[in-house]
Amino acid sequence: MAISPAPMTKADVFSARRNRRLRLTGAAVGGLALIGGAKLVGDLRSAFGGKPSGERLRRLNASPQHPDGKFVNRLSRHDGPILTTLGKWFFGSKDGREPTAPIPIVPRRAADFAEAPADLRAVWLGHSTALIELDGCRFLVDPVWDEYASPGPLFGVKRFFDPPLALDELPPIDAVVLSHDHYDHLGEATIRRLADRVPRFVVPLGVGAHLEAWGVAAERITERDWWEQTEVGGVTLICTPARHFSGRGLLDNGRTLWSGWALIGQQRRVYVSGDSAMFPGFAEIGERLGPFDLTLIEIGGYDAAWADVHMGPEQAAQAHRLVRGKRMLPTHWATFNLAFHPWTEPAERLLVVAQQVGIDVVMPRPGEFVGPGLPDPPARWWPTQPWRTASEAPVVSSGL
Repeated sequence: MAISPAPMTKADVFSARRNRRLRLTGAAVGGLALIGGAKLVGDLRSAFGGKPSGERLRRLNASPQHPDGKFVNRLSRHDGPILTTLGKWFFGSKDGREPTAPIPIVPRRAADFAEAPADLRAVWLGHSTALIELDGCRFLVDPVWDEYASPGPLFGVKRFFDPPLALDELPPIDAVVLSHDHYDHLGEATIRRLADRVPRFVVPLGVGAHLEAWGVAAERITERDWWEQTEVGGVTLICTPARHFSGRGLLDNGRTLWSGWALIGQQRRVYVSGDSAMFPGFAEIGERLGPFDLTLIEIGGYDAAWADVHMGPEQAAQAHRLVRGKRMLPTHWATFNLAFHPWTEPAERLLVVAQQVGIDVVMPRPGEFVGPGLPDPPARWWPTQPWRTASEAPVVSSGL
């Protein structure tokens, strides 16, 4: 004899409807999570860039800097204990490492570049990004308009201020010049927006694979090894040695080359260090290509634990003298929190050593023009806060 189900009460109906809503909500959340996760994985893969292959890979393998399948420095690299560094990064004090008030910038628009490019003029746009005018040409160095120096907001640091010149206001550029493929020097979103606007991208060996992956046509890319050169609008660009490393992921260290650049005009010369520790190559650069009217040399992001990849202010001043620079415009500071030092410390220490050894240093606000015949920027625009002296926190590269 069949047994009829008991009639549903109001509580049973409510419970069934609630369970159905929970199942639907769970399915929706799960679907969104899958979509979000897939997007995150896709974004990460895109941010990692491309892998050299074909003729590009053959050129890499033929380079003296590329033995045993990866690029290496001429001097060995010694790093501090990685666990100690990670502990300081995640659990150490962050006092003074980021601004507590807005950084004063000089906003720029396309109208500021309406006249023909100068024989020598530069504008620092933050970190290592600079627009250099030389002999009627404009060169954009290490462009990063990206908000984060990382594959995304979950994995890196946010910039301190918006670039003083919007990408939409960028004047015509003759070439983008890149020193290496780290996130704080090569921004994917930035390159994608510049891909069809800039006729030439001049880069170290292998970096072109990233650019092609992000939409830059192969015929616009010029890749060079150390001491190789190319010409843009009558200006000679020479790829110079550096002591650093490369990679955008955990498994691609040394896949692409790192470098500095010498920009040689008819009357004036500019040197861009990129990222580098101290090494004898600076003297060779000065002997072969100097003197330089203007040097753009990195001074921030240093620590004793990684003194073989960043040199710090005192060695930066020494590098300026070794390449036979006349005026120094410091870069690689005041934009991203990439080290344990107070954010103003690189400037303070550089001014001390500059006075001690007698070098001409100019410290512009982001967006301020620097060049012969232009008024010097104010002596200091950053706040006064505690910082460590060279004797308190020395940074000395090894193998010298």
